[in-house]
Order: sequence, then C-alpha cells, then structure tokens
Amino acid sequence: MYVLWGPITERKRRRKGLVPGLLNLGNTCFMNSLLQGLSSCPSFIKWLEEFTAQYKTDQKPSTKHRYLSVTLLHLLKALSCQEVTEDDVLDASCLLEVLRMYRWQISSFEEQDAHELFHVLTSSLEDERDRQPRVTHLFDVHSLEQPEITQKQISCRTRGSLPPVSDHWRAQHPFHGRLTSNMVCKHCEHQSPVRYDTFDSLSLSIPAAVWIQAEGTLNGQSIENQRTTFVKQLKLGKLPQCLCIHLQRLSWSNQGTPLKRHEHVQFNEFLIMDIYKYRIPVHKSSQNELNQKNSEEAMPGTKDGMAVKPSDAEQPSGPKPLFMNGACSSSFLTSSGTFPLATFPECSSPVYLYRLMAVVVHHGDMHSGHFVTYRRSPPSAKHPLAVSSQWLWISDDTVRKASLQEVLSSSAYLLFYERVHSRAQHQSLELRAEE
Repeated sequence: MYVLWGPITERKRRRKGLVPGLLNLGNTCFMNSLLQGLSSCPSFIKWLEEFTAQYKTDQKPSTKHRYLSVTLLHLLKALSCQEVTEDDVLDASCLLEVLRMYRWQISSFEEQDAHELFHVLTSSLEDERDRQPRVTHLFDVHSLEQPEITQKQISCRTRGSLPPVSDHWRAQHPFHGRLTSNMVCKHCEHQSPVRYDTFDSLSLSIPAAVWIQAEGTLNGQSIENQRTTFVKQLKLGKLPQCLCIHLQRLSWSNQGTPLKRHEHVQFNEFLIMDIYKYRIPVHKSSQNELNQKNSEEAMPGTKDGMAVKPSDAEQPSGPKPLFMNGACSSSFLTSSGTFPLATFPECSSPVYLYRLMAVVVHHGDMHSGHFVTYRRSPPSAKHPLAVSSQWLWISDDTVRKASLQEVLSSSAYLLFYERVHSRAQHQSLELRAEE
C-alpha cells in the first residue's frame, strides 16, 4: 500500500469577517496560536513596520527574509488581513526557518510551549536590534565636526555612507516594560532605593488553596517576618503599550511529578493598571497636607460653602462596585466595545487603561495537549483605526466566530492586552512623533 503526499491544489476561499488559519506542520499549534494572538495587537505590527523600514534600502530581496522582523511582519499582516491574500490557510514554516538562523532549533514535530516561543521571538528581536550600530563610525572626524552638514551628506572614506544612528530606547518593542522592587518599613515608611528589572510578560502564579487578590501578586508581594519590619514591594515602573500576562498553570505534586492547574481564572475585557504603577514617594508632611485638602474638597453635603444634596455615588449604601483589583465587571461592558468612563468618578480618567485583544488557551495535560486562540476580528477597511467587537475562535486552520462570554469563560493561559489612549494622550504622542 502506497500513500502519496503532494501539495494542496485546491484552496478554500476565506469567508467574510474571518481571518486566515495556519497549517499545522506536525505539532505547531503552539506557534499558530501565538501568531494569531500577536496579529491582534496593532501596536506591535506598527512597531514592526517602523523597525523594518531600515531594510527597504536593501537591494537584494533574498537577504530581507533572513531577518526575523521582516518574516514576522509578513505573517502578522496576512493574519490581520492587511495584505491581500485569498488563501484560507497559510504556512508559517518560514518563521521556523528564520529562527534557525538565530540559532533556535525548534522542531515542528515536538510539542512546545507558546509562552516560551513568545520569549524566543522577543529576545531574537532584541538581538536583531542590537546588531545595528548604535553610534556613528568616526572615519571622517573633520566632516562630523561641521554642524551645518546633515547626516545624509556625511560619508566614510572606506565604507561609503554612514549607517543611521538608532535610538536604543525608541527601538524597544511594545511588550517591553520595567518592574520596580524596594523595601518599605511598616513603622516609619522609609523606603530603600528602587531596583528596576525589565520584563516582556508578567507571569502570575495561581494560588494553591485560597484565592489571593491581584494586589498580592502585582501590587506588592509582602515578605513579613517577626524579626523584621520591612515589606518588599513589587510594582510596575514602566507599563508597556502591549501587555502579555502569563498564567502559570504548572505545579508539582508531592512525588515531584508535574501537574497542570485547570482552575478558571477570572479576567475581564478592560483592565485598569493605575493602582499597580510605581510612583515616586511624596514627603509625609506634603502628603498629609494633600490628603487634608482633598478631604475638604470631597466633603459630602457642601459645595463652595453651600449645602447640596449628596449624589447617588456618594451614598454609603449602594450596589456592588464595578471595579475591583484594576479590572471592571463584565456587566459593565457593552457590545460595541465602548468604555463610558465618565459614569464612574473614581475611574473617570485612568492613564493606564488596557483592552483585551487575544486569549491563548491550552487544552490537555502537561504531557500532551492543544493550543487554541480567541482573538478580535480585524477592523474593516472603511474604519481601519476602529476596534472590532467580534471575537474569533481559531484552532490551526479552523476559524469560527465566538462571543465575548465564551472568551471570558475560557481557561486562559496567555492574555494579550493593548493600552487604550485618550484623545489628549493621542495628541501628545503625535507631537512626540513629529519632534
């Protein structure tokens, strides 16, 4: 009996409102699910477009495919329907090939972890960025000392035109953030110097027996002892534009065997991260004066010296708060994806507001399983800047529509959020880009 394998001759045409699927090359569901999640983050695709602009001057098209950023951009734009393609199923084997050039040997027939591949991609992009020269070559010092000559007019005597000087901090990918850690005295409130550590994703452990609120994980992991009066605080010093949250579902039994945690972890469509942001501590006397001033202004029953009727929001008794631990209740969300912040004074102007863009789910145990992705449908061509409220369920080459309730009920493994900017923040970002 002979089995003949050949290329797929018939291609299905993609249904309207859906995105292309990805061909499973053996056990590559981990890669397919991650690519679908990344393609739902417009800020990451925009960063790749700006980052790969330096390769447009390359005269050899074959050399462009040696760069991870170019290959990744091509795949993500096709999955987000920004490139015209009639294929219902795409092949992402080119990503594995370019990763081998970066010395990553990833087999398509072995089960891998989507979170580990995420860090492989971010670290490889950083390596690609660091290969570019950060300073100008000083082959022609006399020409560099003349301020009236622009960089385009400067040329080296031995290597031709000088490479552009890249801004190291501006070249950071949108998932790059910084954690702060310091010690705080419980009695005198003295704080030790702050230490900064970089991160690409936030890995959160699931509590063993008792549910711990988000403050215990993000806002400060307390290390208390009878012999010490200090508490260790972990906060977010720099919040990224794209936030990846990894829920650690690996645990170990008493016999030392790995086990998977199947508990459902509640997450929401919108996330407010202001309460987790690190702020420079204010002097105690100044803080007391500020608190006294705020309490006088917010005193119920008076306004500008005149008695007024307290509003519904000021009443001590009322419904359950819709915001807890930085997340908003699912009953607060609307189908159109709008966020009426003016309704709630305590969250009227959040600076760090994030919207859920994709969810990666793992089905199975620690030894075998399958990755699927929930992601937003790309915006229409008429409104490219809008955010779609339609969700999609994707399992390799199978794509169907899903509801928000189904997304929020899933057992998430990776959560992809993107920061929502207000109009004032958009204007300031545009001014910075022009400068």
